[in-house]
Amino acid sequence: MTTIKKTTQHAIATATKKISADSIIKNGNVLNVFDGSWSQQNIAIAGDKIVGIGDYHEAKHIIDATGKYIVPGFIDAHVHIESSNVTPQEMARILLLNGVTSIVTDPHEIANVAGVDGIRFMIKEGEKSQLDTYFMLPSSVPAVSFEHAGAILKAADLKPLYQEKTVIGLAEVMDYPAVFSGEEDMIQKITDALVSGGHVDGHGAGLTAEQVEIYMAAGIRTDHESTTEDEARARMLAGMNVFIREGTITRDTLNVIGAVTPLNSRRFSFCTDDKLISDLMTEGSINYSVKLAIEAGIAPEIAYQMASLNAAEAHQLTEIGAIAAGYQADIVILDSIEKVKIDTVIKRGQVVVVDGERDEALFNQQKATFKSPKIEHQVKKNDLVLPLVTGKVNVIGIQPNHVETDHLHLQVTPDNGEFKTDYQQDIVKMVVVERHHGTGCVGVGLVKGFELKEGAFATTVAHDSHNIVAVGTSDEAILKAIAHVTDIGGGIAMIDGNLSVLADLPLPIAGLLSDQPYEIVNDQLKGLHTAFESISTARGFDPMLTLSFLTLPVIPALKLTDQGYYDFYSAAFIQVEQSK
Repeated sequence: MTTIKKTTQHAIATATKKISADSIIKNGNVLNVFDGSWSQQNIAIAGDKIVGIGDYHEAKHIIDATGKYIVPGFIDAHVHIESSNVTPQEMARILLLNGVTSIVTDPHEIANVAGVDGIRFMIKEGEKSQLDTYFMLPSSVPAVSFEHAGAILKAADLKPLYQEKTVIGLAEVMDYPAVFSGEEDMIQKITDALVSGGHVDGHGAGLTAEQVEIYMAAGIRTDHESTTEDEARARMLAGMNVFIREGTITRDTLNVIGAVTPLNSRRFSFCTDDKLISDLMTEGSINYSVKLAIEAGIAPEIAYQMASLNAAEAHQLTEIGAIAAGYQADIVILDSIEKVKIDTVIKRGQVVVVDGERDEALFNQQKATFKSPKIEHQVKKNDLVLPLVTGKVNVIGIQPNHVETDHLHLQVTPDNGEFKTDYQQDIVKMVVVERHHGTGCVGVGLVKGFELKEGAFATTVAHDSHNIVAVGTSDEAILKAIAHVTDIGGGIAMIDGNLSVLADLPLPIAGLLSDQPYEIVNDQLKGLHTAFESISTARGFDPMLTLSFLTLPVIPALKLTDQGYYDFYSAAFIQVEQSK
């Protein structure tokens, strides 16, 4: 309380010009996100706050922004840090370069592996980060009741976490049947979030307009699963805040942005959801979403408003998202508003990026340590056998750069009563192995679209339960890939036809995160892509991330779990071989 009082007194003294500002940004074209206007103004900063806009000249530090444009720091409205394969501290290093000064994250992935311990690990690591990292507590661990995840989190498990200062609500509610039926624990989770002063995010993949209204009635106010203009418009008309997603696989911006108009734009923000470090380095983050939106015809003022104020207000974050007195001094200085070319980034009043380069002296990284749960399974070759009689099979058809899949009905030729790789139709075997409790559960299915010529690859990143998932042209290669990711304590591995390890990425933190700098992780990912291209002819999508989403049963249409195929639309398990 004393610190807050002193900070407030310091801000008032600076605003009334009784003392000099700590910093002044002068002569820049400042965006007022409240009305979309630009004006040449000076910005006074005291401590971590903006204290005034206008006639300020005296300061300890002057930043000359002549000819440049000044906008609020960008906010990622929904992101899973774990999908970058790096820790929160490393995430900060790359995101600040891209002008992202705050994120709202859901530690759903690590919670599915390590429960509350995993969530607390991410919260503590977030506190060490240069970013403001806000947390929404995972609503569905496991994603659905029949999944074998590493943990089961009830409302009572989550409730104490609302005492953490960076926890602001309940994350993407993806279990629509539980909401529809008024399932007691789900309703309690929603209630606890609202009573704590937080809010609730949605996950309305595949939901109709009527089902969206049920979410609204339950108190769920956001959604990031719109893949078309019609879906986005329906959510907006229902009163939701819509987060337009541009991740590594889920590239929805250009398909959705047409729903945004000057009259409704305040209901739209940007998010990345799941984006690999390689894409964050080459494309960017929310800055890339802004660029795409402007290229698609959205007025720059609206695009920057969506990237800042809209996201802040959707998450009830009242001190960020604008350049105005009393707001946190999170500021991006641009050389070009259309190209979103970043010159300087200021976080909490401190310059962290200058001339597009990060000030490494400010990033005192502390190596993350976490006691990960042991990977436990005893998968054998016999577990991978797929008996066939008629050869009429259900097959997962991947949709490049989308998390949805096609449910294909195809004919293959059994080989001695078993499935063998059908190279002509590009159909290979896919396997999911439960890794948390040693249950012995192994799901076997078929997938089309990876264009494998030989070998296999496997990963312990398998949404949302994060069991081991592998795909390959032979059982021997699949087993080798599974054994290797087990031996390295979790990660990704590429195997050739001779059963040699071509490349890997160790992920020792829960089988999801590396403990290395993001530059090293990026090099390892490049090695995996090069290895994949040596065993496959497929191009134009990320094979590892694509594979990791083929196990997610809350997304249409056909997915594979450790218990077998799950048909989203019938909400039931089905066999590989069709009955008719």
